[in-house]
Amino acid sequence: MIIYLHGFDSTSPGNHEKVLQLQFIDPDVRFVNYSTLHPKHDMQHLLKEVHKLIEESSDPNPLICGVGLGGFWSERIGFLCGIKQVIFNPNLHPELNMEGRIDRPEEYADISTKCVTDFRKKNAGNCLCILSTNDEVLDNRDTKDALGDYYEIIWDENQTHKFKKISQHLQTIKSFKETR
Repeated sequence: MIIYLHGFDSTSPGNHEKVLQLQFIDPDVRFVNYSTLHPKHDMQHLLKEVHKLIEESSDPNPLICGVGLGGFWSERIGFLCGIKQVIFNPNLHPELNMEGRIDRPEEYADISTKCVTDFRKKNAGNCLCILSTNDEVLDNRDTKDALGDYYEIIWDENQTHKFKKISQHLQTIKSFKETR
């Protein structure tokens, strides 16, 4: 089972395309929708939904995957639920770059401080991070600096922030998912 979390733009047709591409790895891809506007509510909702999906699944290696803001949530929710994560161009600081787009951006900073201390060190090796060199929204050199000591980083030379096409990374994701 692969759980897919959309980015800030939940209605983007690219979400459906990514779900279809992920089905080449595992036919059981679950799309979890969340508001994007209320971080604390989103965290509670995502934890509850992802935990429920894991409990219902017989997959010994479930995976959570997200792009942009979905990458922010996938890393944290996957860690808290004990499953591997694949994150594309994760928005590591929505409290800084989402101001004016969501109701309470400061809640992201609060969520970051309330997560397990040094969670990335404890999560090392359980997350695969795929970054595009052509990300028009985020400076992924900063993302690499923040995550490179803990997770494998793969650079993509062609995709933009929304990462419309992930097919070139499917075999890597599949191997990562199947490795214990």
